[in-house]
Amino acid sequence: MEGGAPDLASAAERWRDKRILITGGLGFIGSTLALRLANYGSRVTVIDSMIPEFGGNLFNLESFADKIHINFSDIREPHSLKPLLKDVDVLFSLAGQTSHMDSMTDPYTDLHINCAAQLNLLETCRQVNPDVRIVFASTRQIYGRPDYLPVDEEHPINPVDINGIHKYAAEQYYQMYHSLYNIKSCILRLTNTIGPRMRIKDARQTFVGIWIRRLLEDEPIEVWGGDQLRDFNDVEDVVDALLITSLTDESYGQVFNLGSKEKVSLLELAQLMIDLNGSGKLKIMEFPEDRSKIDIGDYYSSHKKISLLTGWNPERSLSQTLDQTLKFYKSNLAFYR
Repeated sequence: MEGGAPDLASAAERWRDKRILITGGLGFIGSTLALRLANYGSRVTVIDSMIPEFGGNLFNLESFADKIHINFSDIREPHSLKPLLKDVDVLFSLAGQTSHMDSMTDPYTDLHINCAAQLNLLETCRQVNPDVRIVFASTRQIYGRPDYLPVDEEHPINPVDINGIHKYAAEQYYQMYHSLYNIKSCILRLTNTIGPRMRIKDARQTFVGIWIRRLLEDEPIEVWGGDQLRDFNDVEDVVDALLITSLTDESYGQVFNLGSKEKVSLLELAQLMIDLNGSGKLKIMEFPEDRSKIDIGDYYSSHKKISLLTGWNPERSLSQTLDQTLKFYKSNLAFYR
């Protein structure tokens, strides 16, 4: 895989027969990435622990079960990782604990999965496959409450919860292993990612998921506050970013924000979902005290850096994404409740 920004139109040729490992591959983003790569002809293996709270769902890959190898293991266990990592061309490190509230009530599990397990991955790569290319999915949560908007990569790091602290610590591992051991890794700080296959049974992955479930079950969407501004990325745009950075030599050792051309208040988002669904109710509520302490207020990112280097830009509109997502769950709700 040569340097320079790849043309995603020729991606099938670039990815054919590549050996790919995706941690968290039965989850939302991981499964969407796995399906794309399987379509391109890659030899895809996914790792997932299937811990109930973390979003893995076998239905996500059911349609490609014969083309994607599924390994049920935990990235906290080094012995199972060595044979899986030995001959991999690209590792997409997507496994993680995503709930900000769970990180506050159970900080040690968050530490083990979002921090120690990432060190375990890197050390195993150093031992058995130092030539692997890695893209690590981090989070905009590390910035905390913004000092200015849009937030770029130069913004101060000031996490407001345990999850953000551990994700930032993991970033430091990736950057250190890149600089000391030449492990080719880059970091994508994701904003709110939404689309088909996201967790909707609760708000552990994204509040939009539980909003969709409540909407389709004819229950009111609970909007806490409502004035907060957010940006959102379609999961397919995030997959584009994962692929394009992994093929761009200049991306390694770098940190990139993702983000959108659109920003919207939570109240506007809820109303848009109701309009697209054709019916629905919303209930505006005060922020619960435990959540208000870690809420970051308005947030939206600048994706200028990744766009200038790789040519990546978000292509799907918020309305298109929500419409497609609602249609997906109307057909498949029973598999995600």
